[in-house]
Amino acid sequence: MSNIIEATDEFVLNLFKDKLPSTFVYHNYTHTKRVYKSINEIIEDSQFNVKDATILRLAALLHDTGYIEKREGHEEESVRIATEFLESQDVEKDIIEGVQNCIMATKFKGTPKGKLEQIIRDADSSHFGKDYFQEASDFLRQELKSQGIRNYSPREWRDENIKVLIEKHQFYSDYALKNWQPVKEENLAKLMKERKKDSKKLKKEQIKAQMKAKYKDASPERGIQTFYRVALRNHIKLSDIADTKANILLSVNAIIISLILANLFSKFDTNSYLVWPTTVFVLSSAVTMILAVIATRPNVTRGEFTKEDVANKSVNLTFFGNFHKMKLEDYQWAINELLKDRDYVYSSLTKDLYFLGKVLDRKYRILRLTYTIFVIGTIISIIAFGISFGVADISVEEVSKIVDPEA
Repeated sequence: MSNIIEATDEFVLNLFKDKLPSTFVYHNYTHTKRVYKSINEIIEDSQFNVKDATILRLAALLHDTGYIEKREGHEEESVRIATEFLESQDVEKDIIEGVQNCIMATKFKGTPKGKLEQIIRDADSSHFGKDYFQEASDFLRQELKSQGIRNYSPREWRDENIKVLIEKHQFYSDYALKNWQPVKEENLAKLMKERKKDSKKLKKEQIKAQMKAKYKDASPERGIQTFYRVALRNHIKLSDIADTKANILLSVNAIIISLILANLFSKFDTNSYLVWPTTVFVLSSAVTMILAVIATRPNVTRGEFTKEDVANKSVNLTFFGNFHKMKLEDYQWAINELLKDRDYVYSSLTKDLYFLGKVLDRKYRILRLTYTIFVIGTIISIIAFGISFGVADISVEEVSKIVDPEA
């Protein structure tokens, strides 16, 4: 009988090597040899006749050959392949029938009927009671994933293994109950311990997230900081806009005055009617420039504070004008005192925001007046030039020569 065992082993090895898809990282020749080894453990520990031992060994080698054709219903396919091969090897009919029954017993449905079916069932699931259980289990998870059956997360796969070990699996033979059941219980205990530890960690993270969300909702700190940040940024942008507008007015009116001085003042001796409109134009431009300068003119501050000011919370330490003359040590001390008091921090920011608003109010009021004078002065000047040219009764060509002698 040893010859048929060796022939069967070689047949299964070549069959898997040639036809088994590479996605079968668990149900392969390695798994087959593990089941075969487990069968031999039971046979060596028990008393079996040669025929029963042969049936068990052949069933162990052939029980997963059906995977070369399909996954679902592979047991029936394994029976077909085993029958064809064993018949080709002139194996006795009762041995073939015994192998067929043992292969179908690996289907894990219901309770195995006979002793041989119980043993092959135990051997097929012997990895539950082995030290390599975790390794074999991981290979099975990867196989299910690579074949698109289901992608279990590590946590889901652990829970599935616990469910199988507790609810769906049991050993039947005396050898398995004596030697593999204790290791199975150890493997189950490890999984339960991991789940408990993971559950505590998950619960801790959930509580932490809930507390964080609750604190975030309950505390106005974030909203307060956002308010000050947005308000101060808007004030600074508006201040930049005001300075830009003032610079535009300064540049435009400087150009206007330069052109007037270069082209009109030299014509007053012969064209006296230009005096008054030119004077209005120059005065409006000069006043516009003066107001633009006033709008952007910085205020001078004393740049000092006392310890009493800090104690009374009357000094705004966020504005450079209040500390630029102080020594570094004094300023550092004042900042430390400020940071100790949350209310003082917000009070300083509020003061800074308020006085920035006051500065902006002054700038924009002066700028409004500046633009008004510039527009009114320009209109009056144009009207005055029109009246002066009408009184002098000169042609358009002469006006062009006065403004631009090279025309």
